[in-house]
Amino acid sequence: MIVRGHEKVLVQGITGKQGTFWSEKMRDYGTSIVGGVNPKKAGSEHLGLPVWGSAVDAATDGEIDVSVLFIPPLGVKAAALDAVEAGIKKLVILTEHIPVQDVMYLLAAAREAGTQVIGPNTAGIVTAGECFVGFMPAFNDRVFRPGRVGVISRSGSLGTLLCLNIVQAGMGISAFVGIGGDPIIGTTTRDALVALDRDDATDAIAMIGEIGGGMEEDAAEYAAGMSKPVAAFIAGAASPPGKKMGHAGAIVMGDRGSYAGKKAALEAAGVTVLPTPSGVPGALAERLNAAA
Repeated sequence: MIVRGHEKVLVQGITGKQGTFWSEKMRDYGTSIVGGVNPKKAGSEHLGLPVWGSAVDAATDGEIDVSVLFIPPLGVKAAALDAVEAGIKKLVILTEHIPVQDVMYLLAAAREAGTQVIGPNTAGIVTAGECFVGFMPAFNDRVFRPGRVGVISRSGSLGTLLCLNIVQAGMGISAFVGIGGDPIIGTTTRDALVALDRDDATDAIAMIGEIGGGMEEDAAEYAAGMSKPVAAFIAGAASPPGKKMGHAGAIVMGDRGSYAGKKAALEAAGVTVLPTPSGVPGALAERLNAAA
């Protein structure tokens, strides 16, 4: 999922402390925020923007492309279904600790409606120099200087570190996709890899993965057919087997999901796997220079 500056963004939960703070930051950066949702404050204004009682009501005043949810865990299911009913085709769900049954239900409803979900438990997405949705520090040009490297990460903090490393190496960011750290999410590593591979503004791709689950192995299957260079760092190399680690929320089963299994699958697909995030930019630069 990549969001462009012309796309209209709705903020569900805009009047809360975090919704207010980050809505101002997003708007100042260039994100086209049309307003927000708070059923208790429908008809009012906040930050000079209209507040509707629901996403369905907001959509009656004009088409909305993206909705970002600053909503407490137990309210996310209803808010997401409201956005789906409104015909919004991209949802960014920042919230963590949502009941698993609620996540499964809302993802099924979104899939049936043709709505793409990023998250839950995502830090958001950034199109460097253009817009961002969520709570990534896109406005810090030491971290998100525009460039030609796309970044995929389960973790917001590790993703921010990798973007910083890329910029410090003299490169820049085309788009950041924070897929989210929950066990069940709407956009996988492979989904994000496909989106960046098809993005004309992206020449190379950097990935942050974690042990647990099989998303990196699935992404490796797609990466094997790519012409754009891909480099990755997998967190959790020193973790003991059979334990839940990080916010991937998955126990390693056999070799699939392990550090060794992910590294082997990615390297077999032509992805350069580095022992630290700081090594990723150099590997990408070397591969880009070799292809020039």
